[in-house]
Amino acid sequence: MSILINRNSRVMTQGITGKTGQFHTRMCRDYANGKECFVAGVNPRKPGEDFEGIPVYATVMEAKQQTGANVSVIYVPPPFAAAAIDEAVEAELDLVICITEGIPVRDMIRTRYNMQGKKTRLIGPNCPGIITPDELKIGIMPGYIHKKGRIGVVSRSGTLTYEAVAQLMALGLGQSTCIGIGGDPVNGLKHLDVLQLFNDDDETDAVLMVGEIGGSDEEDCARWVKDNMRKPAVGFIAGVTAPPGKRMGHAGAIISGGKGTAQEKLEVMESCGIKVTRNPAEMGKLLKSVL
Repeated sequence: MSILINRNSRVMTQGITGKTGQFHTRMCRDYANGKECFVAGVNPRKPGEDFEGIPVYATVMEAKQQTGANVSVIYVPPPFAAAAIDEAVEAELDLVICITEGIPVRDMIRTRYNMQGKKTRLIGPNCPGIITPDELKIGIMPGYIHKKGRIGVVSRSGTLTYEAVAQLMALGLGQSTCIGIGGDPVNGLKHLDVLQLFNDDDETDAVLMVGEIGGSDEEDCARWVKDNMRKPAVGFIAGVTAPPGKRMGHAGAIISGGKGTAQEKLEVMESCGIKVTRNPAEMGKLLKSVL
């Protein structure tokens, strides 16, 4: 078992006719069971065409009805990406992964409001995607750095996701599922949502959680872990040296009003029983120490 995706998922690409959509769809299709899993593309101006044998439909609903797709990955340009999420939500897909960076915050606020009460889960935007090693990858992460295992990984940073995986691999630890949830201030799944899923996954033994400055998602997750998590969880927060008021990398990575500092997050996590490291080179060793 894994969380959110597996070899039985059926995936459509929104934006499959663009250069980015085509490149990453090809990479995902060539990884593990991707050839069977990627079944459709969507472009309202190019229905009836195909991309290397993958049929293109005018709407998400039509792609779902014709192929049984239940997951979408979005490579649509920023001005149109929130509307693409809205369309996937209205089609009642199980999961949407939005890779697009730079979606206007006001668009995402409207989309998050529209998602209330709907069944669709959202990963991203501005994220690397999700991979269940040796089964299926949906996104832009390099597949070859992963292998099947029993460690769950969740991170706001794509680069630190890869770093965490590299350290786990060096210690012989594979992953059950790796998720990059993105660093935008208005997004889909939070650390808390993902840890709840890993907690219920029989094939995940421990979780490596990577956060960064800004917001309170990591603190909220830590408080839930204290009362509910049945598996060891370790953590790292990027941005220990970030100056207050200066945005660092992601749009959500900013300390404001004295809240959201790395030190504050680390203290809350430690007080809730999560082992943390302040050295990004020690993430893998820390995880192994709790097994």
